Amino acid sequence: MNYREISLKKHGEWKGKIETVCRVPVDNREALSIAYTPGVAEPCMAIHNDKNKSFELTRRWNTVPVITDGTAVLGLGDIGPEAGMPVMEGKCALFKAYGDVDAYPLCIGSKDVEDIIKTIKLLAGSFGGINLEDISAPRCFEIETRLKEELDIPVFHDDQHGTAIVCAAALLNALKLAGKNLTEIKLVVNGAGAAGIAIAKFLLKLGVKNVVMCDLKGIICKGNDWLNPAQKEIAEITNLQRIKGALSDAMQGADAFIGVSGPHCVTKEMVKSMADKAILFTCANPVPEIEPEDAKAAGAFIVGTGSSANPNQINNVLVFPGLFRGALDVRATTVNTEMMIAAAKGIAGCVSDKELSTDYILPYAYDKRAHAAVAKAVSEAAIASGVAKSV
Repeated sequence: MNYREISLKKHGEWKGKIETVCRVPVDNREALSIAYTPGVAEPCMAIHNDKNKSFELTRRWNTVPVITDGTAVLGLGDIGPEAGMPVMEGKCALFKAYGDVDAYPLCIGSKDVEDIIKTIKLLAGSFGGINLEDISAPRCFEIETRLKEELDIPVFHDDQHGTAIVCAAALLNALKLAGKNLTEIKLVVNGAGAAGIAIAKFLLKLGVKNVVMCDLKGIICKGNDWLNPAQKEIAEITNLQRIKGALSDAMQGADAFIGVSGPHCVTKEMVKSMADKAILFTCANPVPEIEPEDAKAAGAFIVGTGSSANPNQINNVLVFPGLFRGALDVRATTVNTEMMIAAAKGIAGCVSDKELSTDYILPYAYDKRAHAAVAKAVSEAAIASGVAKSV
């Protein structure tokens, strides 16, 4: 099946994947007077006197924008905000289908960090949380950090943290099958952009001790003169043995590999050089770092990819609908590490020991049990960590 050709045809038929649905009657004078003028003046003044009432008297409590500047759309790169719209609409549809969250695409026509931050801050009073999407590194780091500091609603960059959470869930279950301890493995992360750096940071917080990161120029090591600021920061806490060289050098003896990089940069020889029961998550789309069948032929124990065409799809869809559902339900003021760890463990726990196999380490993206489990785990973690306003 040629998904691209079919998708183009269907998008022309759909003319958009989301729509606004009226939740109240407006079909007679009384209904109109209550939903609109003159009755609406009363909730307006209630919110004027207490802005927090906007979460009780409007749909704000359940509303999230999916925001992009179009600079890092899927594997397509900088194609512009309008061209990113189909992806943002798709994300909004998934928010509704799996989390019952009302999401709206907002595509900003600027690449300037200050413009983007200012725009989002000016609009933030309309929303219960902010989902950042497909914004290129390293700008995405500053945008998210600043917004988290300056807003009192959850701000979440899915390309960073959604990817990190689902990779962590997959790794937890893969290591269970391999009989290995998270704290004792050697992990290689290839691709030191937004997703790769977020994955490394999150897995270190989860308990991994030995992480080696690589980029196009080779192993990231403290003191390399080609590192950008975000890579310099991650170099302080990874590759503590300060090894140097190429990706092939990093992969020798590695227990696990996570790729968020480019097509076919991993060879069979690299896989053969890894430790026994090697785990590979090759998430580059549409072409993975190594084809699953080649990795298996070279001795890989478990292989996951970013594609639904293969077993063990590493898919952010398992994360963001439930995470925002849980955060919105308790009016969380942020998304913290405790909530993200809870989400990862919630996803991993949806696959029972009886179900767990080398071809099934994660629930399917459309498994609503997983989204419900994430929402529950995130809500509980928000309450326990003291960032919930409504319990």
